[in-house]
Amino acid sequence: MMLEVDGIRFSYPSEPVLGGITFSAGEGEVVSLLGPNGVGKSTLLKCINKVLKASGGKVSVAGQDLAPMSPTETARTVGYVPQNGRTSQMTVFESVLLGRRPHMGTEISERDLRVTGRAVSLFGLTELSQRPVSEISGGEFQLVQIARAVAQEPRVLIMDEPTSGLDLRNQHNVMRAIRGLAERNRMCAVIVNHDINLALRYSDRFVLVSGGKVYAAGGREAVTSENMSAIYGLQVDVREIDGHLMAIPRRCR
Repeated sequence: MMLEVDGIRFSYPSEPVLGGITFSAGEGEVVSLLGPNGVGKSTLLKCINKVLKASGGKVSVAGQDLAPMSPTETARTVGYVPQNGRTSQMTVFESVLLGRRPHMGTEISERDLRVTGRAVSLFGLTELSQRPVSEISGGEFQLVQIARAVAQEPRVLIMDEPTSGLDLRNQHNVMRAIRGLAERNRMCAVIVNHDINLALRYSDRFVLVSGGKVYAAGGREAVTSENMSAIYGLQVDVREIDGHLMAIPRRCR
């Protein structure tokens, strides 16, 4: 497996958040973390990326424990797209170029510029490349954050609601791009996604989180009406429509 998350635990002083999360992701796979707000999905991503220090458990990438890695080594291995980032007066191109910092020597190389240019183009940002980040829309800034993480060329890409704030077309463009990158680059992507149907369309596997623990995990067989209704506290029908699984909410309990 490319990514192995084994028994990750985390607690804030006032309350436990993660109670031993275990799952894995293979090369070329997109894994979606599903569950309602407040169950620890974002915290889990931060523990994987060492933004937060887990109180127990282990995260490995391609068999290597992340814990002893330096910040630079970690950044070469795991790319992270948070829910919210900070804008700046940098141009879009310069902001995406920051993703190359873990790979840079004393100077910016031709490869750094080439990889950055590809990431800018992949997410449709070429026409905005010389515009200050502070002058673009929230949805466009979300694309900049994703492009920056992709420019890192990580083995694992973890993303917290990457399609939040994007229009329908860009939601699908981003998910298609991530799907293609995972397959071509033999990496994996782990995504917190509140759009269940978008997740069902583009993901290989699913981790259903409830109360800081894994409620169910697996391929499409894990996304059942019973499981979805249980974790969301809402009656959900999961049906196949035109060859695609769709989650259709019915009524609150």
